[in-house]
Amino acid sequence: MVAVPAWSVVVPAKRLAVAKTRLRPLTDQAAHPAVAREELHQALVLALLADTVAAARECSLVAEVVVVTDEPAAADLVRGLGARTVADEPDGGLNAALEHGAGAAAGDAVAALSSDLPALRPAELTAALGAAAAVPRSFVPDVHGTGTTLLTAIGTPLRPRFGTGSAGAHREDGALALAGDWPGLLRDVDDLDDLRAAVGLGVGRHTARLLAGSPTLAVQLGAAR
Repeated sequence: MVAVPAWSVVVPAKRLAVAKTRLRPLTDQAAHPAVAREELHQALVLALLADTVAAARECSLVAEVVVVTDEPAAADLVRGLGARTVADEPDGGLNAALEHGAGAAAGDAVAALSSDLPALRPAELTAALGAAAAVPRSFVPDVHGTGTTLLTAIGTPLRPRFGTGSAGAHREDGALALAGDWPGLLRDVDDLDDLRAAVGLGVGRHTARLLAGSPTLAVQLGAAR
């Protein structure tokens, strides 16, 4: 029987000004004037992050969540959810940020988790991390099979290869692809269709609250009844 370790989960959070730009058409249509559009876009990015971090914090196998960010609003938010933050000192992009976060994590079992998984359930992450305990490095491809939502390493460097075609890059670098019944873990949010699909699965309380407070946004997503 494989011993299941206590995991440190590392989550990257970009500065709000450059985060989730492909969702801007959605928030631009849902709010006016320009300042309201920007506020709604930032609120949506933070809600996605909050639901991701909250699910990770509630996962029974997770000892700590480390958020790598230079965004003050994101840092304040996730600390309130029980996460620890570290500054993005490398300032060299996503993979450098994840390596930095992994270096700051406690223990030998480290997982990099996408920051935009609003439909993630703690039980899904528990199942995935339980499966990951059997191998030195593993990853979970996104619903399209090309990206990566979770990358794990035990007693070995994380070696993140996030970006275009990251699933193939992680596989070629020796990580084992994991599969299971965890739809919320597969559904990261890059565009309107992804967000609509996540809403269909059932999003966490932060994203749900944002939709409830923005009927126009909810209607565009098909979330209104």
